[in-house]
Amino acid sequence: MASPSTNAPFKVVALLLALLSISSTAFASDSPFIVAHKKVSLKKLNPATERVSVVIDIYNRGSATAYDVSLTDDSWSHDVFDSIIGNTSKSWDKLDAGSLVSHSFDLDSRLKTIYYGAPALITFRVPMKANLQEAYSTPILPLDVLADRAPQKTFDLSLLAKYGSQISVIAIVAAFAHLIAAPSKSSTAKLNNKRH
Repeated sequence: MASPSTNAPFKVVALLLALLSISSTAFASDSPFIVAHKKVSLKKLNPATERVSVVIDIYNRGSATAYDVSLTDDSWSHDVFDSIIGNTSKSWDKLDAGSLVSHSFDLDSRLKTIYYGAPALITFRVPMKANLQEAYSTPILPLDVLADRAPQKTFDLSLLAKYGSQISVIAIVAAFAHLIAAPSKSSTAKLNNKRH
């Protein structure tokens, strides 16, 4: 069996190797990490036209700044969408670590179809690398443009006006009964302390 003094050099070497691997991992992770989320919503303007609103949020989840950040979302077919309100591309000088930028635009369509969109492309520069880096946004679900949708049922306020006072009285009585029937925690704790 080895004495503690002979194991000491091995422990020091193991500790140095562990610190070296941790520091190299920390230096390697000192870069931007771009995450982009693409959201789409549909709104019927009239029976023949539907508006598609697109919002793209770009996050820098890394520990360094991304430079020359550029967003391009040219996946929208001119055969399906008649007009574009706003720009499908945008650029920023930099995106600091932990920050967020957003871009939005709208499209109008008069064609009834199911549309499959592609993710948006984000390019950026990292100070230590010469090549442009690429990231993609999340994909979107297929869009059912000008689909026949059932009207959404909203909460009927007339029911609240008609039965609201009765519901509130029942709720107050139930809360009072619960307070009376359930022992409080402090009195239960006092009883347990007295027993011990």
